[in-house]
Amino acid sequence: MDARAALSLLSFAEGTGPGLRGPDAKALFEQFDRQYGDLQLAIQWFIEQKRADEAFRLATSLVPFWMATKRLDEGSAWFDRALALPGGDGAHRGRASFDAGYLAFWKGDDERSSSLQNQALELGRQTNNPTVTALALVGLARIALRKTSADEARRLCREALAVTEGTDDRAGRSSAMHVLAVAAQMAGDFLEARDLMSQRIALAREQGNLATVSSEAGNLSMVERQLGNFDEAEALAREALGIDYRRGDGQGIPWKVNGLAAVATDRGEFDRAATLIGIADATMKAAGGAWPPDERQHYERTVATLTEAMGSAEFERARARGYSMTTSEAVDFALGTRSAG
Repeated sequence: MDARAALSLLSFAEGTGPGLRGPDAKALFEQFDRQYGDLQLAIQWFIEQKRADEAFRLATSLVPFWMATKRLDEGSAWFDRALALPGGDGAHRGRASFDAGYLAFWKGDDERSSSLQNQALELGRQTNNPTVTALALVGLARIALRKTSADEARRLCREALAVTEGTDDRAGRSSAMHVLAVAAQMAGDFLEARDLMSQRIALAREQGNLATVSSEAGNLSMVERQLGNFDEAEALAREALGIDYRRGDGQGIPWKVNGLAAVATDRGEFDRAATLIGIADATMKAAGGAWPPDERQHYERTVATLTEAMGSAEFERARARGYSMTTSEAVDFALGTRSAG
């Protein structure tokens, strides 16, 4: 590895990375996978040469790949090595700190995530960077949802929106809208949540950002279910699951299956719901992640309801059936093209 090769790989990652959120994501993930060995050599070279900015930028570009291909621990290790370097531009270090904290959150390590998000927030303010500042505030809001309260999360998200008002930032503002909507849903303000989620889905459709369409459709499914709109809830969760599977996003699959299990439970389709819970368990374990706070709330409710309705033994039998399925079998079943027998 030399400077020319490392910089060429950085250019590839930064240029191709945004496409990982679109309709051609699966092919691009495969392209990243083929070059992943070289991409690791490049980040290793930047670290050894103490080129902090390039190491930060390459690690940030790899976050969608690490998330979707279940490499949370691997990505976290690379960020730890990059962030241990001295120097570098404050905005790049701030963004890398946010991204490292983002991976830590999905691993369930809230203490580590909080430390990194506070570092990112300090650097974002020091460099007057609205995107880094807003993203860090939203990162802390995610932790607040899991650790403290929806009220604190909403306060942090509104601060993030204020920081980005009148700027050309998109990433921080979009993220703040997302978590604000989740917080509203968790607080029982379903109409506010529906409005925010619907706005974000419409914007994402215009931009061809299928990753955001899937994420927000999954969240809106939960809202519509709680409003009693089961058909709409199921349609949204199915669309979101189909997008995740086509894009090769293994991280998102358990969340969408969790939504379908909740709908099936409310419809009294207990055997199907328990099988879906087994699928959600297996795909979450394969992803190496942890339930986000809103998803865990629905997951635990579904499990408790099914255990009471079916009895522990029957529930566990159906759950084990889902757990044993391959990914393709599981997705076929979740989308309704395969029976549980």
